[in-house]
Amino acid sequence: MNKDWVDKDFYKVLGVAKDAPQDEIKRAYRKLAQKHHPDANPDNLSAEDKFKDISEAYATLSNEEHRTEYDQVRRMVESGGFQGFGGGSGPFTGGQRVRVEDLGDLLGGAGGLGDLFGFGRSGGRTGPRRGADHHAELHLSFEDAFHGVTTSVAVEGEAACRRCGGSGAEPGTQAQVCPTCRGAGTVAQSQGFFSISQPCPQCRGNGKLIEQPCSTCHGRGSEVRSRTIRVKVPAGVAGGSAIRLRGKGAPGSNGGPAGDLIVRVHVARHPIFHRRGQDLTVRVPITFTEAALGTAIDVPTLNGPVKLKVAAGTRSGKIFRVRGRGVPRVRGKAGDLLVTVEVAVPQKLPRAAKKMLEQFAEEFEQESPRAHLEV
Repeated sequence: MNKDWVDKDFYKVLGVAKDAPQDEIKRAYRKLAQKHHPDANPDNLSAEDKFKDISEAYATLSNEEHRTEYDQVRRMVESGGFQGFGGGSGPFTGGQRVRVEDLGDLLGGAGGLGDLFGFGRSGGRTGPRRGADHHAELHLSFEDAFHGVTTSVAVEGEAACRRCGGSGAEPGTQAQVCPTCRGAGTVAQSQGFFSISQPCPQCRGNGKLIEQPCSTCHGRGSEVRSRTIRVKVPAGVAGGSAIRLRGKGAPGSNGGPAGDLIVRVHVARHPIFHRRGQDLTVRVPITFTEAALGTAIDVPTLNGPVKLKVAAGTRSGKIFRVRGRGVPRVRGKAGDLLVTVEVAVPQKLPRAAKKMLEQFAEEFEQESPRAHLEV
């Protein structure tokens, strides 16, 4: 948690509602980032500051954990339960002594609202921050999802600057430790009973000064660009599932780790096979004589045909189970193939065949199979 969460309305910065879903937040960020990107507004400090605000807002709201913490703080601010530090009627005023340790417990201690005051996690606002997650959509054929495949997805968003490698400094130069905060990124400011860690005014909380900013990213260390990421899809992946690639998202700040790339998988339909959990289903036609006399038929699978024995007298609609010919599992045995046989009735019969069937009916079909249904 950081102090900006008290002062800034990130939803307003992105122009979205407080209950906006992630895809709407992402669209708003992309639109604003393109409009205010420093490359599109050279020598415009106002646009650069706006771009930083947009990036900060998106980094917070695109991370569900950070967004939840941010919403909690903003609710305190809007309800009047949090009114500053220098006096007045806030919950930490009124002339009584407050121990920092008690305040830390009250506000959540490490990892909670206590970080607002500089205790809890080391580094406060300017400590290492994880980068935002990126999202991508992947469309696969039924066969590729069944067998598994290594493919590529296109990702657009914040990435490490290609020119400076993420340092923010022009190649051949390097950043210097900030003399004011000595690299900490924060300075302590007295506020009555306790002190608050605030971003260093000289380095803006970065802990370093860049004398020669990178000409591509203007010292930020990141840029908005398109990347192609290789994705290994495991065999048997289901449509609607997500594959998480660690560290392939937006770069972190102040030494923090990069976010993840979350790839949502979509699987196309197959003209013959259908999936039911880990099992596959298929319908196979057989002739009247094959059903009556019995036969062995070739049944298609996604790993080549298999022989299936059809017993004499098999009825249309009977389901046979072929073990291990279904969808593969990452661990354990594959599912099964469920084969439904359907007796195909010819639409037109040659005269000789029709005569033979009529003779067959006279000799062997003495009683209708529907006799037990008569009332």
